[in-house]
Amino acid sequence: MELSYQEKLTLIKLRDLKKAKFEDLVKETGLDQVAVMRAVLWLQSKGLAKLHERQKRIVRITELGRKYAKIGLPERRALKLLVERGKVSLDELKEVLSEDELKPIVGILRREGWANVRKEDGKLVLEVTEKGRTAISEERPIDKALKILAEKGEVEAKELEKLIPIKELKSRKIGEEDTKAEREVEITEEGMKLAGSGLELKEEVSVLTPELIKSGEWRKVEFKRFNIQAPVRRVYPGKKQPYRVFLDKIRRKLIEMGFIEMTAESLIETQFWNFDALFQPQNHPARDWTDTYQLKYPKYGSLPDEELVEKVRASHEHGWTTGSRGWGYKWDPRMAMLLMPRAHATALSARQLGEGVQIPGKYFAIQRVFRPDVLDRTHLIEFNQVDGFVVDESLTFKHLLGILKRFAVEIAGAKKVKFLPDYYPFTEPSVQMSAYHEELGWVEFGGAGIFREEMTKPLGIDVPVIAWGIGIDRLAMFKLGIDDIRYLFSYDLKWLREAKLIW
Repeated sequence: MELSYQEKLTLIKLRDLKKAKFEDLVKETGLDQVAVMRAVLWLQSKGLAKLHERQKRIVRITELGRKYAKIGLPERRALKLLVERGKVSLDELKEVLSEDELKPIVGILRREGWANVRKEDGKLVLEVTEKGRTAISEERPIDKALKILAEKGEVEAKELEKLIPIKELKSRKIGEEDTKAEREVEITEEGMKLAGSGLELKEEVSVLTPELIKSGEWRKVEFKRFNIQAPVRRVYPGKKQPYRVFLDKIRRKLIEMGFIEMTAESLIETQFWNFDALFQPQNHPARDWTDTYQLKYPKYGSLPDEELVEKVRASHEHGWTTGSRGWGYKWDPRMAMLLMPRAHATALSARQLGEGVQIPGKYFAIQRVFRPDVLDRTHLIEFNQVDGFVVDESLTFKHLLGILKRFAVEIAGAKKVKFLPDYYPFTEPSVQMSAYHEELGWVEFGGAGIFREEMTKPLGIDVPVIAWGIGIDRLAMFKLGIDDIRYLFSYDLKWLREAKLIW
């Protein structure tokens, strides 16, 4: 049977000890803990040794416990002063107690029956009882437990439980409970036979150096054998956050498809770009505080150039030159100046169209947006959205449905997709896209449509523009195989370590 140097050394030491605590075996061999554990596990797999493990509950003394072991528990110090003076006020107890210790002391002394409490001249006064006078020389279970903890540092929980419930030590912050693994290694009969058959300890070489080759010593030394199936501690290397990887892939895919990315300098937007430029009326319920966040300070931002603002105003009030009747109300520029955290990434589409675009052209944005909502498995109040639009003279509604389906199937991995008619103030016709999730059923994750002329013409665009806004977080749920959207931003180390990366 082939054994490594470390296995031979461990087996020889076990031959003398027969049975030993793991820590003692480490000392005897002079090896580090990892090396001894690896050797023991391999000896066990070969039937030469046995590793016995058991978990035990222990209680460790805290810093506060060590302090009380030296100066005495608060009630002990208070009782000593009481016995000396007969009665004391709360202010007098400050001579021996800190402010934190003073708060619960009256309750403790009354519970132990060591003091009577009454008011004198508006002050709380404590008077020692007969029980208190005799208790000064008696040792309670908590005093004994504290003494044991102070002597040993840590004690098996079952030993202290004979005196006092562990929860009382924890509530007094004297001790803290933990679990500790206790390991013991025992040599088997087969191991004894092999260890007694004259094992030769020969130092092994793990690295073939140039010096060994040049000198010819490599012919004389024994090389360490490596077993790639040996049990080792699991290592978690650094990696990108799984959802971040997914977003990067979406960005790369869209750029590869010829889309130009739209970026924003800030998460804060004026209502002009978030709503007005999108032909969303100022009395629309989605602009109310129940559906959007608003900034308290600063409250107002600035509007773009007057010519653009005038066109948007005219489009809202009477349709401008689009042939529409508009919304038929008096547009308020002051309301359009209100600042808010961006409610949808479509605001970037409006800005881009206003600044000018290539025709034909394709644009997208991945942006963080904010909406008041109830947190649950499929809703967040702060989430990411992928918005985009394609502008060209020959575009139709079918082109839009094709792009949306490609998103759901190729990027999110959805097996079933369906489209439903919908309404948005800035698109006509409009559509909602849902995909089927095995755990959640049908999940809505996108709205789309063809931008209305009342929106595009004031921004200087006179050709069809198909556009969409997709909740990319929900798409990620499909791809990452999770059923709770909150996990995308989770601090759960187990999920972060085990979640598959999407490339």
